[in-house]
Amino acid sequence: MKIGFIGLGVMGAPMAHHLVGAGHEIFTVLNRSPLPKDLRASVVASPGDVARMSEIIVTMLPDTPDVERVLLGGNGVLEGLSADRLVIDMSSISPIATAEFAAKLRQAGAGYLDAPVSGGEVGAKAASLTIMVGGPTAEFERALPIFRT
Repeated sequence: MKIGFIGLGVMGAPMAHHLVGAGHEIFTVLNRSPLPKDLRASVVASPGDVARMSEIIVTMLPDTPDVERVLLGGNGVLEGLSADRLVIDMSSISPIATAEFAAKLRQAGAGYLDAPVSGGEVGAKAASLTIMVGGPTAEFERALPIFRT
C-alpha cells in the first residue's frame, strides 16, 4: 500500500519503520523531525502532496493545533484528498476537534478514523501499541492491515 505518514517523531518514526518492513511504500513531509537515516521513505513538499501520493494518510502529531494545520492548513491534506483516500489520525488530541476534522474530510469524500494509541515509545518500537479506533466499520476494516502491523 502507498501510505502517507506525517509525524516522524518519537512515536511515528518506529511506526513508519514497521510499515516499511511490512512492504508498504511511505510518503512523508518533514517539519520538526528529520527523516530517520534508516527509514526508506519518499519526502514530498507538503501534506497536500502526501495526500495526493498516498492511499491512506496517517498522522501522529503532538497536539490538536498541529493536526489542524497539517489537515486543514494551506496545502494541507484536505487540499490533496480525493474520494478514495482514508485519513487515520493516531494523535491524542481534542475529541471535539477530531469530530470537526472528520466532518470536513468526509465532506471532501474521504474517510476518517480517529485512532489514538497507548503504549509510548516502547510500544511503538515493539509494534505492541494499543489502538483505540473510532469510525465506520468499512474504514476500520480497510485500515486493519496497518493497525495489525
